[in-house]
Amino acid sequence: MDTRRNAGGPPRGLEERLFEARTLMISGEINQKLAESISLRLLALSAASSAPINLFINSQGGHVEAGDTIHDMIRFVAPRVRIIGTGWVASAGALIYVAAPVEDRYSLPNTRFLLHQPMGAMRGTEADIAIEAEQIVSMRSRLNRIFAEQTGQKLAKIQKDTDRNFWLTATEAIKYGLVGKIVGSAAEID
Repeated sequence: MDTRRNAGGPPRGLEERLFEARTLMISGEINQKLAESISLRLLALSAASSAPINLFINSQGGHVEAGDTIHDMIRFVAPRVRIIGTGWVASAGALIYVAAPVEDRYSLPNTRFLLHQPMGAMRGTEADIAIEAEQIVSMRSRLNRIFAEQTGQKLAKIQKDTDRNFWLTATEAIKYGLVGKIVGSAAEID
C-alpha cells in the first residue's frame, strides 16, 4: 500500500480502502465543508451498493444546519447506515448520531454523549438580534422534538435535560434511549 500523504490528507489508498469497506468517519467540528464531504460519500456509497454503511462519529458538535444536512442525508440514502459513537458525541454530533434508528446506534465503551440547547453568537442591530433569538428558540424546539422521538423520552424531559449541558456515559445513554448497544469490537455490530 502506498502510504504517501496527499497534501496533508490521509495516506493514499486509505480513502479507497474505507470506501470498499463502506466505512465513513466524522471526527472534529461539524461544519459546511464536512457536511458536503459526508453527503457526497453517502451518495457515492449508496450508488455503489445497497450494502450497509458504517459511520464512526467522534465530534464536539458545531454548526447545527451542517448537522441537519448530514442527519437528513443519512435518512435519505437507501442503504442502512449504522452509526458508531467513539470518544465523544456532542451537540450537532448527537443530532447526526440519532439519524439512525436506535437498533443501528452503537457506542464504544468509553464514549460520552452531550445534549444541550443551541447557542448563538449574533452581533448586529437590536432587530437582527431579536430575529436570531427567535430562530434559536425555534431551532431548540425542533431539536428537542427530534431527540424526544429518537430516544422515546417525553418532550418535557428532553426540554429540561437540554436546558443545560446534559452528559451521559455510554451506559447512561442506553438507559436514556440514545444508544442501542455498547460494542467492544467490530464483530459485535450486526
